[in-house]
Amino acid sequence: MGTLQRRRMQCNAADELFTKPSNLEGKQMNSHKKYDRPIQIGEGIYWVGFYEEESNLHCNPYLIVEDDKAVLIDSGSRPDFAIVLRKILQASVDPNQIIGLIYQHFDPDLCGSMPNMIDICENKNLKIFSEIANNVFITYYIDREKHHLLDSIDNHDYKFTFNNRTLLFIKTPYSHSQGSFVTYDVKTKTLFTSDLFGSFSTKWDLFLKLDNDCITCADYNNCKNKKDYCPLPDILTFHRKLMPCEKSLKHAMSEIKNLDINMIAPQHGSILPNRRDVYFLIQKLEYLKGVGIDSIL
Repeated sequence: MGTLQRRRMQCNAADELFTKPSNLEGKQMNSHKKYDRPIQIGEGIYWVGFYEEESNLHCNPYLIVEDDKAVLIDSGSRPDFAIVLRKILQASVDPNQIIGLIYQHFDPDLCGSMPNMIDICENKNLKIFSEIANNVFITYYIDREKHHLLDSIDNHDYKFTFNNRTLLFIKTPYSHSQGSFVTYDVKTKTLFTSDLFGSFSTKWDLFLKLDNDCITCADYNNCKNKKDYCPLPDILTFHRKLMPCEKSLKHAMSEIKNLDINMIAPQHGSILPNRRDVYFLIQKLEYLKGVGIDSIL
């Protein structure tokens, strides 16, 4: 019995423990147990992360599937590898179908499992896509004989097409690292934003939809609807602490705001499936004050 066949049998056994998901696209879910499976968030797009009970910093890897090929975005840390792999298999994708690993910056919370992913994919055409400034650091995650797999988005005119599905790469320098970028799926108009639009999420759900009153609210500490939690302070605090300065965040928003976006899928925090909420938060972040060093000087 081959290694992949054994993995499938183990995955099928695990499947029996979980309830089959309903159509959850764009909807909040009430039970964290439903996060034990991959969640389809768009056409051919699966969230393959997990609910992190011990931390307010949830990590969200995403799998994009088009026919017989797949791409994995920000695959996760070393401890996350087993969970992410299980969900890839549960999404009926063989690891050797993965032809691209995209890493939108070089931090260990998204790059730590890279050597494991490379080994499990067993695809001779596999490429690791990042930005040239990131690749300087990414080389330290993998053995020297695997360095030839590293490629830069600069070498591909900032786009990658597989089975006629096109992903566009938009640079967002210093949001938060020099080589940071975001990835836009042309087919679904989904923007994968890495740390941008992330949150510390003291109360987390996979999807976030803002109430109408949130758009006009002037005091996030006093909810008009008397709710016990407002997600906006966590989102704003995350950017104030993680982004280096107001200017870099404003520049990132200026690059993003002219895109036609249906949904934002960040690496941390919650997915934003509502266009109104997307553009509301773009405006909030574009003019956010007290970011990084600007909160001190």
